[in-house]
Amino acid sequence: MSNSKVVIFDFKEEDYTSLSKELHLHVERVGRLLLGPNNVHEAKRVMAGEDFAFYQEVIPGMYYSIGIRNEKIGSIHTPHSPFFILSIGAALHTTVAELYLNKHNIK
Repeated sequence: MSNSKVVIFDFKEEDYTSLSKELHLHVERVGRLLLGPNNVHEAKRVMAGEDFAFYQEVIPGMYYSIGIRNEKIGSIHTPHSPFFILSIGAALHTTVAELYLNKHNIK
């Protein structure tokens, strides 16, 4: 018999069930604002091994990927590439959060 304990995290402070589509549109709008409308694309869905889905069972969320792709100059890099531009990702994450919190008057 195991002595392990089950720990339950409750992230829910209110009902967030209607925010998934809203959050998707919010991230898309912010991305287009910061990066330009031609630089934001919806990716194909893939089967991946991420624990993030467990969080989304409690609070709907967004999973987006930031990479570099300029086929004209042969620069096609994924987020884990050493050529990845960290400042763009930091700016996008910060702006997504800040504008969302401001829109919903969350302090």
